[in-house]
Amino acid sequence: MRIEQANPTNLDAVTRLALKLWPEHKWTELQGEFEDLLVSEKDKVFLAAIDANYIGFLHMSLRFDYVEGSSSSPVGYMEGIYVDESQRNQGVSKKLVEAGEVWAKSLGCKELGSDTGWDNHVSQAFHQRIGFREAGRIVAFIKEID
Repeated sequence: MRIEQANPTNLDAVTRLALKLWPEHKWTELQGEFEDLLVSEKDKVFLAAIDANYIGFLHMSLRFDYVEGSSSSPVGYMEGIYVDESQRNQGVSKKLVEAGEVWAKSLGCKELGSDTGWDNHVSQAFHQRIGFREAGRIVAFIKEID
């Protein structure tokens, strides 16, 4: 298995994997977002591959605003991570996160942040297994005023 940075030649692979994580989105929407991320100074996308098959991705960002539970800035932030079901529990996500950590450290980060749904127990267990600690729980609200 190898970890590589996303680039224009593997954009379709990133989009395919992202659609599995976020199936409510459209291909063109996600592909456009990832095209923008490829040239962003504050984002990095990593892919995990076995031979010619891409099996997972991680989108990291730099956040300069407050990140729940953090004590430093900027914070490297895991915006999304996905590994094909057939490749899970084999260390793929750990390798992706290690690549993200190296990138974040190179930009002066001392912490990584992430989030998941309060009812997503699989994701919560994953985060704890790779060294995250829970920093808090929130319920967010919005009210239309127009």
